[in-house]
Amino acid sequence: MSDEQPDVKTLSFEQAMKALEDVVSQLEHGDVALDRSIALYERGAELKARCAKLLKEAEERVEKITLGADGAPQGTTPVDGL
Repeated sequence: MSDEQPDVKTLSFEQAMKALEDVVSQLEHGDVALDRSIALYERGAELKARCAKLLKEAEERVEKITLGADGAPQGTTPVDGL
């Protein structure tokens, strides 16, 4: 992980997930200094929040697509976890 990291707020869901996986991998190895571990943990928390936000937005978009103007389903079945 380089010192020049993109702003978490600009990452797509896929980019944020990849960056989060990288952070977790580095923390699991346990061969980083304490200060660096704390910085990685903080970035990981930001990345997790970004992923959750983007997933929630996607879920809301799917709900709008699958519900009619009256709020009734339009012949679709809900998908758990989306």
